[in-house]
Parts: sequence; structure tokens; C-alpha cells
Amino acid sequence: MVHDHDFKGHLHGDNFQISLVSHSQITRLYSRFTSLDKGENGTLSREDFQRIPELAINPLGDRIINAFFPEGEDQVNFRGFMRTLAHFRPIEDNEKSKDVNGPEPLNSRSNKLHFAFRLYDLDKDDKISRDELLQVLRMMVGVNISDEQLGSIADRTIQEADQDGDSAISFTEFVKVLEKVDVEQKMSIRFLH
Repeated sequence: MVHDHDFKGHLHGDNFQISLVSHSQITRLYSRFTSLDKGENGTLSREDFQRIPELAINPLGDRIINAFFPEGEDQVNFRGFMRTLAHFRPIEDNEKSKDVNGPEPLNSRSNKLHFAFRLYDLDKDDKISRDELLQVLRMMVGVNISDEQLGSIADRTIQEADQDGDSAISFTEFVKVLEKVDVEQKMSIRFLH
């Protein structure tokens, strides 16, 4: 049985709109967290995440796993685990009419797009270069497409997205390209259903 005091300390004072996650959901997530914590030390390593089958077979699995870890860290605690998962929580109907002046939830469209952008922006310079796009495309398609074909796809993608002529994709340009894409649906994981 997981009690309040087991995880309340992890969440106290955080601002990622935990109120929208019920007590039973937090309990179940904490149970999932502890089942992944093979070292039983209250933190997860990259190796712990690599045991998750869905991430092991995802071509961007390593990139997604890295997103759980702050810069220079090799362990993530329950609060960090919850914070990253919050990006993937579907936006419920009752959230769409929330106070626009309140803090933006981590699962908002904008924050989902920021998260996706960071998966491509490998050197964290706030731009997706042709080389970065090629690297991610290669991760996604494996060896089934030639370098020449991949290069053509990358060039066409950048040509269509690049509005300021710097041969790279900024976050603003990234958002523009995806403005008609149902990001909320494509970047949602109903991990408690």
C-alpha cells in the first residue's frame, strides 16, 4: 500500500498542475515508478527506462529517455518522472476552458511542441539543422532508405519550413509547419487507462 507521505514530499511546491491528476493516478504512477526502480534507491537510471518495452522498440527511445534527465544528471526522482510524463497527458475537455491567465500546463499544445522540438534539436542551439534532421530521420527509418533519399527529404523539409533563410528550422518555424497537425492526439499517452 502506498501512502500519502511516500510521495507528497516529491510533489510539494511543484507547479506542473498536479491538481489535474487524481490521488489514485498518483498512487498508480508511484507504483509504476517503484517497479522500474530496480536499485530501490528512489531514483531511476537510463537503464531502468531501457527495460520499458515500448521505449526499447521506439526509434527515438533514447532521445525520449534523455528528456527525463536534467543536464548532467544520470538519475531522475519521482518528481522529475512525473514532470516529463505530464507533457504526454491528453488535454481533457474541462481543461480547454481554464483560466487563460493561469500557469500553462505542461501538457498544453505549446509545451508538447517544445518537447518534440527538443527531440530534434540535438545540440540544443534552438535550431534544427539539416544534419540534426538527418540524424533523427536515420533513427526513424533505419537503413531502409539511402543517404541520398534521406538528404532529399531533409532538404525539402527545411525548404518548406525555413522562413528566414538560415537553412535551419527555428521553434517558430517548427510550430508553423505543425499548425494543422493534431499534436494533442499524436503526443498523448494515456498511461493510466
